[in-house]
Amino acid sequence: MYSGTTLRKGSGKLVGAHQKIDRIARRRASGYLANDKFPSIKDILHFEGKNGPDGIKLKSPTVDEYEHVIDPNDSSDRLLIDIINDHIHNLATALSEDNYERAAFESAWLAHAVVDGLTPPHHYKLDESQVNWLATNKTINAIKRDYLSGEPNKKLGFLEKWGSWGSGGVVPHVLFELGVASAITPGGKKGSEITSADIKRLKKYGFEAVYLDMVRNVYDMKLYKKFLEKGWTRGLAKKARDVLVPTMVRAVALAWCQADILAKGTGK
Repeated sequence: MYSGTTLRKGSGKLVGAHQKIDRIARRRASGYLANDKFPSIKDILHFEGKNGPDGIKLKSPTVDEYEHVIDPNDSSDRLLIDIINDHIHNLATALSEDNYERAAFESAWLAHAVVDGLTPPHHYKLDESQVNWLATNKTINAIKRDYLSGEPNKKLGFLEKWGSWGSGGVVPHVLFELGVASAITPGGKKGSEITSADIKRLKKYGFEAVYLDMVRNVYDMKLYKKFLEKGWTRGLAKKARDVLVPTMVRAVALAWCQADILAKGTGK
């Protein structure tokens, strides 16, 4: 998922999709975190942008980078799930040891992985040639720059213009993510809240089971398939704003709550 520019000083201040989602999720989780020293959103966002997974990819493209891709139809595809579980474990350990800086790092990278797994293009793996092209081709940065410099009311038109490129691969992948980023409202949409029932379910089944249900539900909406067929339509934008983004926010909030539960033994 697109996380804003990663090339500027002050990581996370130019807010992209991950940063927007993290801000809303931190507010949603606040009433359910037993640990009053859970990292602030300011400190979490320090480890996004140039200090996050996307920043690492720019510094060393295709070298030892996380593969935040998951096939919802393949139960044996556990790479991303294992990454998420590791971050939850590490965050819980950091919280229990009052290691604030490590907790902020793990919170950010956990959230990044969770959101990527719910991003429809991440349900389809690129082949090796596409991965190499994505890592080295400057056209992607040009597209992002042109998109970000446009007026807000021109963003949808930009996506409609560029969204017809190809039937798959790298450019549509990036354009879809830019579209999701533009669909996020600062205050968060209705449906992004978490409840005490969510926490009870989390304690009963664990985050992995809850998260995989979310991944399958997003996949079943076929948002990326519709995007490849018709481009970024207003109907698709509404579905992203009203369903996809709230799901991402809830997933991040619940992932943080899971680590908090493991650290303290109980949640609020």
